[in-house]
Amino acid sequence: MHSRPHFTDGETEATSRASFLGQEGRDIRGHAWPGRGWPLPFSTATQRTAGEDCRSEDPPDELGPPLAEQALRVKAVKLEKEVQDLTVRYQRAVADCENIRRRTQRCVEDAKIFGIQSFCKDLVEVADILEKTTECISEESEPEDQKLTLEKVFRGLLLLEAKLKSVFAKHGLEKLTPIGDKYDPHEHELICHVPAGVGVQPGTVALVRQDGYKLHGRTIRLARVEVAVESQRRL
Repeated sequence: MHSRPHFTDGETEATSRASFLGQEGRDIRGHAWPGRGWPLPFSTATQRTAGEDCRSEDPPDELGPPLAEQALRVKAVKLEKEVQDLTVRYQRAVADCENIRRRTQRCVEDAKIFGIQSFCKDLVEVADILEKTTECISEESEPEDQKLTLEKVFRGLLLLEAKLKSVFAKHGLEKLTPIGDKYDPHEHELICHVPAGVGVQPGTVALVRQDGYKLHGRTIRLARVEVAVESQRRL
């Protein structure tokens, strides 16, 4: 609490206020007071007007809740729209993934069925050569024509072999020729051991009974071989 100001002899509250404001008194709005500088007391109307001015600057309390509720409704509508947009995007993404899965599955199935289509097409040409070669031999051929027929068959077989080698090379099918190579159980099937001859190293392939094949570097059929060993280790 503030203490009441002390006045000297002959000094009143009005004269003290006048001396504080100066010879020419001024009100709280900076307007000069009339007369000899004595400040006029505040009137009830003046106080009421000042109070109304101060209250008019603040928003009424009763408008607060409706404005907040309206803002929440706008925000809720916005969020609901975003949820709908995200739902539509999600459904489209799921549909796209399902379509991709089906297309991939169809491609895999087609690859399984038609993966050897090119190879079969080349084999058809080999079959044509073989068919033409067999046509050279007929039951109605005369004995004196047998020599000519055998020559045609021989040329047809040579052409057939060359065509097969071309088809194999085109599709990455490689024939194994392991004679002289070191025995490899991943590529060779051991049939028996034979004594190592002159110039043949023990542990190497001395004879091939059946050729092996590789497809793009992977062994698809082992070569059946005989492996050379020293004489005392002959089985």
